Amino acid sequence: MSEHVSVTTDAEGVATVRLDHPPVNALRQPVWAQLHAVARDLAVDRTATSVVLWGGPTVFAAGADVAELAGVAEHEPDAAAPLARSVQDAVRAWAGLPQVVVAAIDGYALGAGCELALAADFRVAATNAQLGLPEVTLGLLPGAGGTQRLPRLIGLTRAKEMIYSGDFYDAHACQAMGLVDAVVDPEETLEAARSLARRYARAPVALALAKQAIDQGAGGDLEAGLARESRLFAAACATQDARIGLRSHLDAGPGQATFVRR
Repeated sequence: MSEHVSVTTDAEGVATVRLDHPPVNALRQPVWAQLHAVARDLAVDRTATSVVLWGGPTVFAAGADVAELAGVAEHEPDAAAPLARSVQDAVRAWAGLPQVVVAAIDGYALGAGCELALAADFRVAATNAQLGLPEVTLGLLPGAGGTQRLPRLIGLTRAKEMIYSGDFYDAHACQAMGLVDAVVDPEETLEAARSLARRYARAPVALALAKQAIDQGAGGDLEAGLARESRLFAAACATQDARIGLRSHLDAGPGQATFVRR
């Protein structure tokens, strides 16, 4: 457990990662370092079969620490590129997790906080949620993957609208554009995200390979993607889980297998 990031895993293998940096979960460098470390640990954690990332009941993450960015811009401008790379590395670690990741969003998910949520496979938002990339209002642009992940998720024109305007968007508007997958009452956000994560906790090895095929193939050459899919399909066939799943289907019907994560 870190100072600002904690992990709890329930009996079904759903790991809940809580970001806790009051008052608004500002993403300073020490917080990014802790998020990166937690992602590295989860990547090799055999007990965690899916992951929920939650900022608490008030705010998901209100973005990068503006005072920290101002210090870089005014006194250490040469540090901006390595700063951006270290933040991108942390977000990349979350995007690359083998588990299915669900972001549970209460309140604000802005700037780098929104970009962190983009690294999840799914996003569940409370009705009080506000998402946006307001970096242009600071004379900046998104630097934690937003210019790349957002267009891939909601399309080029919508992404340009969000990034160019710097506006905040409520949960229902985000759902309409495909940025949010479900909208729930604020008191239900965490459990709704856990319920969604639980749905994908049954066959973690197969899901990890499927996630790899989708994410690595998205936006790339079709033939290269199909070749990757074939390799990963063969890798899945070689697992003990595949043998269990196939035999269970023949003996007991679909959806009855108990996997051993190997």
